[in-house]
Amino acid sequence: MSLSRAPGQVRAPYHEHPAPRPWLTLGLVSAGLFLAVTSTTVVSVALPGIGAGLHAGATGLEWVVDAYALVYATLLMPAGSLGDRLGRKGLFVTGIALFALGALGCGLAGSVAELLAARVVQGAGSALAVSCSLTIIRVSFEDERRRATAIGIWSTSSGVALAVGPPLGGILAGAFGWRGVFFALAPAAAATAIAGTRWIPPLERVRSPGTFDWVGAALSALVPAALSFGAIEGQAQGWTSAIVLAAFGTGAAALAAFIPWELARQAPLVDVRLFRRRAFTAANLAALVIFFAFVGAIVYFSVYFQQLQHRSAVAAGLDVSAIGIAYAIVATLTGKVLHRTGERLPMVVGLLAAGAATLGLLRLSASTSVGAIWWNFALLGAAIGLCGTPISTIAMSSVDQRRAGMASGVVNAARQLGQAFGIAVLGALVFAYLPAASSTGPIDPAQAPLFVAGLHSALRVAGVSLLVAGAAVAAMTRRPRAPAATVQDDTAIQAPTGGGTTK
Repeated sequence: MSLSRAPGQVRAPYHEHPAPRPWLTLGLVSAGLFLAVTSTTVVSVALPGIGAGLHAGATGLEWVVDAYALVYATLLMPAGSLGDRLGRKGLFVTGIALFALGALGCGLAGSVAELLAARVVQGAGSALAVSCSLTIIRVSFEDERRRATAIGIWSTSSGVALAVGPPLGGILAGAFGWRGVFFALAPAAAATAIAGTRWIPPLERVRSPGTFDWVGAALSALVPAALSFGAIEGQAQGWTSAIVLAAFGTGAAALAAFIPWELARQAPLVDVRLFRRRAFTAANLAALVIFFAFVGAIVYFSVYFQQLQHRSAVAAGLDVSAIGIAYAIVATLTGKVLHRTGERLPMVVGLLAAGAATLGLLRLSASTSVGAIWWNFALLGAAIGLCGTPISTIAMSSVDQRRAGMASGVVNAARQLGQAFGIAVLGALVFAYLPAASSTGPIDPAQAPLFVAGLHSALRVAGVSLLVAGAAVAAMTRRPRAPAATVQDDTAIQAPTGGGTTK
């Protein structure tokens, strides 16, 4: 096993039978994650067409992306626990169906307000589906080795989405207009929902004492909502503006109220005692920092090629595809060998290597070609690929099956919150030296050095954050020294079975 049972945790008389076609089930839940991630990357390329078609200003276009991300981040934790009670299959299928409905509504939108409302529906659907996907994988694969491989494949789907999203969006928008992007997502999601109804096996509901923790759900939604809103508006309103400070203050207050409330509950929405386990805390820290640095990097490398080097959306997407391809390959391989290495080694090495690869990109200039840096992109993607499966494996191994949705919701919320902060904070640094208009249109050659200086600032922050996270995770997951006859501290990641050694 990868992690020992938490102090005082006993095996409940609860069991769900593995899926009769587990790899088909894996394919469907991975498709759900692919659609959720693609909905951010593919739509960002269609923003110029949306602006022209709906007469949307820069603020409206920013919220086309952010409204989806905000609702997605807000609902992940309560959706995970709700899936434990209502049924994981039903909530997954409902989420994908909502996503399809939202995508159709986006394609039919006649105004910015209608488009934003449909994006909210899309974000809610993604949260419901993604929060249940890891739980379905855990139940479908009883063997730990096969489960680790499955989680690696699930993680790969997000890397593929990051790689193909921009060029796919460029192709669809170029051929069919911006509405074609959404009209392509809708039938893909509808087909996934229909197939899920047919092929994902029924999963038992959790028999949990007490009623659903609605107060905890409201507080857990308010924390990422307020913090994400503050991060999003910080770039536009200023980080010291009243509305941004109020958002951060609200998020902090909601978190301060959430912790004691959950500690007092018999059946909490989120068992905050899990964060006493260093391995679980380390996994969520890694998820937060990786998505802060990694997703922000992909977004602004696309800006670098499109707005500075004036390449097409399709070409820019292909330019950064080495990141997603390397991520997908390494994430899959990591899942296959995790039973030999344990979680600690790939997670720590991945964070440190990603930090070094990010800082290595400081040699970028205004005229640097992709041929000179593709291997650096591939190294970055491979390093992040080392981390994805260990993070998810630790999260899902920290609880029994009855509360798997809760653990999935927490780690996915950490990822999404990191993404929101990464796009906002790194974006503020990238455009710090440029006029406001430069963030939405081509950059004048005379201002190219200013953009490069801002990009370098963002890369330094991202790279150092990854290195610090790597050092912190290494310290938090280190096995404490103990006499041979003493039971090992279960806050550390333990050695895998089968004769492996803890790394």
